[in-house]
Amino acid sequence: MAGRVLGGRYTVQDKIGTGGMATVYRGVDEVLGRTVAIKTMLPQYASDESFAARFKQEAQAAAALQSPYIVSVYDWGKDGDTYYIVMEYLRGIDLKSGIRRHGALDPQKVAQIGSQIAQALSIAHKHDIIHRDIKPQNIMVQQDGNIKVMDFGIARAKNSHITTDNSVLGTAHYVSPEQTQGKDLGPTTDIYSLGIVMYEAATGRVPFDGDDAISVALKQVNEQPLPPSQINPAVDPSLEGIILKCMQKNPADRFQTADELKGVLRDYLAGRIQAVNAATSGLNLTATQVTPVVDSRVSTGVVPAVNRVDGTSTGSRPLTATEHAQMEARRKRRARRIKTFFGILLAFAAIGAVAYAAMQMYAAGNATRSVPNLLNYTQEEALLAIDETDFFERGNVREEYSTTVDRGKVMDQDPDPQRQMARGTQINIWVSKGPEPAKNVTVPDLRGKTPSEAEALLEENNLVGRAGESVYDSEVEVNLVVKQTPAGGSVAKEGDVVTYQLSKGIESLEVPDVVGQDYYTADSKLTEGGFTVEVSYENSDSYDEGYVIRQSPTGMADKGSTVTIVVSTGPKLYEIPWIEGYSEGTARSMLEDEGFVVNVEHVESYDVEAGIVISQSDSGSARAGTVVSITVSNGPGPSANPPLDPDDPDPYSESNPDQSEDSGDSEGDN
Repeated sequence: MAGRVLGGRYTVQDKIGTGGMATVYRGVDEVLGRTVAIKTMLPQYASDESFAARFKQEAQAAAALQSPYIVSVYDWGKDGDTYYIVMEYLRGIDLKSGIRRHGALDPQKVAQIGSQIAQALSIAHKHDIIHRDIKPQNIMVQQDGNIKVMDFGIARAKNSHITTDNSVLGTAHYVSPEQTQGKDLGPTTDIYSLGIVMYEAATGRVPFDGDDAISVALKQVNEQPLPPSQINPAVDPSLEGIILKCMQKNPADRFQTADELKGVLRDYLAGRIQAVNAATSGLNLTATQVTPVVDSRVSTGVVPAVNRVDGTSTGSRPLTATEHAQMEARRKRRARRIKTFFGILLAFAAIGAVAYAAMQMYAAGNATRSVPNLLNYTQEEALLAIDETDFFERGNVREEYSTTVDRGKVMDQDPDPQRQMARGTQINIWVSKGPEPAKNVTVPDLRGKTPSEAEALLEENNLVGRAGESVYDSEVEVNLVVKQTPAGGSVAKEGDVVTYQLSKGIESLEVPDVVGQDYYTADSKLTEGGFTVEVSYENSDSYDEGYVIRQSPTGMADKGSTVTIVVSTGPKLYEIPWIEGYSEGTARSMLEDEGFVVNVEHVESYDVEAGIVISQSDSGSARAGTVVSITVSNGPGPSANPPLDPDDPDPYSESNPDQSEDSGDSEGDN
């Protein structure tokens, strides 16, 4: 069972107890991360519908009870063939073990424990639930000294139809008289059992004991308990009165409610003894055997009143003649017997002295004593304590593993502490070896396994599985084991916890929007975001050189996937054609075909014929749409001088003779 996960949530660890119909384990609630107690029904009862129904009833009944003095029930269910109840995990010791270790408790502590149990019963009874198995084994004393009532395994709601055969359940030492007789049970049956628990806590022993459960049950019905103060003189009359009222044979003579008992115990703890005495007055403590007493009034001719066991009286009436004669005859016979007795007494006086001495020797040799409490002693201390009694003998010393008793300390003894045993009785002790050491095991490799496969592998190796937080992984499918601690192949101890993590598959992330950002910023953001960057370049009239034009993908993408960004190299440039010497039409076509805008300016020129490009404003490369200005010749204008013939002399030159003559003629003409 250790290592098994019940209901997909509760991991079973080590066993901490076994009862009549269930085993209790320590476990872990993997959802809330807390230690819990897990009660599982024994396999032989799981197929029995009546037991299964009662097991379910226990969970439902106990879950409804909310009290600081009742163990909390968190959950219940069925996993395969296993019925389980998940409860609060308690750290402490049960009251029975506490009494065995320490003997009788202080009266104030007895009252405190009784008051807390009464409060727990009050809650249960208000839910019409009777525990029916109140005993110190079901009372857990916690580390702070407070108690919790456990085990509603045989609790029964008043309106329940389960166990309608009125079977006698519970433990014989603590059951009420009506419970042993199979009668209908009410809240007072729990009060009777609580009275016995307080009796044992106050004296260190149960009020009725015997060789078997039947003899003990008969004593519960027929015998009165020895008053606690006669066993432990420290028990004061007020506490004794409370205990004995709880233990009255007739349910009507007990405290009628747990609230009433709780109030009286609180009065006792607060020192309100007068209120306690008032609550416990009128106890019916009639003995179970009536000893006849010779009444001197027989000579009066009146039959004396005779007390019955139930406390009622037969009354009295005058004797008839016949009855008077019979009583007189009995009186004479008694007188003769008394005379004979005294005569024999004188004759056997000497023999009596010798017999007395012999009886004293016999009693000395066969006297009994209380067995000392050796629990939690070291082995040496325990054996020395046995020797110091000079009454008991050392028995066997055995060692056993224990998770609750420190190594080297006595964990159990036989006979039990406080039992009255004869001289020479051997006391056997069991000494704790501490927790049983766990064996080494190899941790299996869980990678790639489903959770159920992983749990099965761990259980085979006596390891405990615990599912950790799932993680993203690009190589392992969703819901398969991707990591574990400790690693597969390492060495661990049986019972160790192996934490495994399941894959959530590839992680999906938001791709950062880097359009319009420079290349270096874009690359940094994408890389830090968990992506791989791929770059391409192209011209752009809208984005400057070095800035991102577009990206792919956008939105969500797998972590580690590639994001492609396109970076601008600036606008596209075209070669400006050289068009000087071309006609205007040809030049315009050449420029416009490359995407340029043409601006034309016409000028007069003697050197270039009309319609021919004289010059252009730009050369080299430029983006489309750039304006290129060209100058086109219109030819010579109407007022323009004809061009000079290089072969003709300059008419204005001083060396030209014609010019001189013309000048002279002109002057002469004038």
